Amino acid sequence: MSQLIASESVAFPGLGIGPFSLDQTAFKLFGREVRWYGILICIGMILAVLYILSRARYEKIKTDDVIDLTIFTVIFGVIGARLYYVLFELDSYIVKGDFWATVKKMVAVWEGGLAIYGALIAGFITVFIVCRVKKLRFSTVLDTVAPGVMIGQIVGRWGNFMNMEAYGYETDLPWRMWLSKDNLCHHPTFLYESLWNLIGFILIAIFYKKKKFNGHIFLFYMTWYGFGRMFIEGLRTDSLYLHIFGLDIRISQVVGFVTFAVGLILMIINLVKVKKYNARYLEPAYEYEKTADGYEFDGATAAEEKSDEVKENVSEDSSDG
Repeated sequence: MSQLIASESVAFPGLGIGPFSLDQTAFKLFGREVRWYGILICIGMILAVLYILSRARYEKIKTDDVIDLTIFTVIFGVIGARLYYVLFELDSYIVKGDFWATVKKMVAVWEGGLAIYGALIAGFITVFIVCRVKKLRFSTVLDTVAPGVMIGQIVGRWGNFMNMEAYGYETDLPWRMWLSKDNLCHHPTFLYESLWNLIGFILIAIFYKKKKFNGHIFLFYMTWYGFGRMFIEGLRTDSLYLHIFGLDIRISQVVGFVTFAVGLILMIINLVKVKKYNARYLEPAYEYEKTADGYEFDGATAAEEKSDEVKENVSEDSSDG
């Protein structure tokens, strides 16, 4: 590969692709660079919102509520992603003796440094708060949002490709990715994660309407993404580390494992409950809805009352027999 010395170039020699040049900047606007990374993140967000809106219609969630949810989640998601990254790279952002220079460096998102788990954690908290305010059922909204998040991740990882980052260790596999900046071939881990999420999204799209309980889709997302990220993170060269007891622990790998384990356990528990009662348990999206008679009722209470009513009918039929 020594002949491929083009500046800022990439190639997939095992697949006969490239080399070709990559420019991180798409264009300039008022003298400032607009980078492909930001453009792809925005495209991912737009596609995610469009998909969420389609699922919201199925779940009977108001469009206005989805838009409000999106605005708050995007804002606090970006803040969370930045905060998470900065906290685990704190030494790199502290300018000794200059408080304002430190603050400026920490908020300079345009210079790179976002962590998906920070966005997910902040987004989760934001969705919970918005659901409480709007009387939306949290688990139903999580089901609606989860596949949209996957779309954002699928597209967003190509922003890492344009930045020539989020790649793995050296490899000689057929799909290896060569980079001019070190003249070495690496695991294209950005591609691994993008494809893993794409497969997960396709599965969710196929089985969404067959979910057995509120929160089923979200727990599947947790399990699927956590499992994949747990392994893919182990191949990356730019992981965030936690240094504890003399050990260097990959934060995202640990979080991936915990996410996978918790998601799987909760999903199994709920599926066992569904099998026990031999019925799906799906509550309305809003905690309080109006019936045809104009009375408000809580979805869980209504379901319980309906179940009691069925039991009473069965009991009466038995006594009549």
